[in-house]
Amino acid sequence: MELLRHGDTGRQGFRGQLDDPLTADGFGQMRAAVADGSWDALVSSPLRRCAAFARELASVRGLPLVLEPRLAEYRFGRWQGVPMDALARTEGEALARFWADPSVHPPPGAETLERFEARVAAALAEAASRFAGRRVLVVTHGGVIRLLLCRQRGLPWSAMAGLEVPHASRHVLDWPMPAPVIAATDCETGAAG
Repeated sequence: MELLRHGDTGRQGFRGQLDDPLTADGFGQMRAAVADGSWDALVSSPLRRCAAFARELASVRGLPLVLEPRLAEYRFGRWQGVPMDALARTEGEALARFWADPSVHPPPGAETLERFEARVAAALAEAASRFAGRRVLVVTHGGVIRLLLCRQRGLPWSAMAGLEVPHASRHVLDWPMPAPVIAATDCETGAAG
């Protein structure tokens, strides 16, 4: 399974599940990123910054495409759409705690990392089963890819912020994923709800 991050949207900050479109440059980045790739199927987040390109690629190459809502970006709660410099000014300490340990200190009103990981893992398990033995390209978001790379590399969630996942970058994902490094807490009692 291979992961592809969407291209540039021209937006900054935690975009989360806001439905930003790609810029013309963003489409160009993604076209260049897949030029040498070969896949049998596509699975994509339904958010426009992923789905618009996935539809184009599926049409051009005659590939089956599944839009998978569970592959949408992390829900950042109250921080979604707020420029990073504004967050640093108004909630700098909370932002620093989030970067240091996103599981214990999620943004206000955000989904827990446990729920995020569970929905992403369920989506990929279904895709792997549906397209067993075939090469699958998953078009998704930076947060999803960082989460999966942490799991694959045996890193704690606190390492996510340090992982380089540029726009339109491709990442090979071993499947099935290894067992969690960190035991998941009870999702119903997570601080972010």
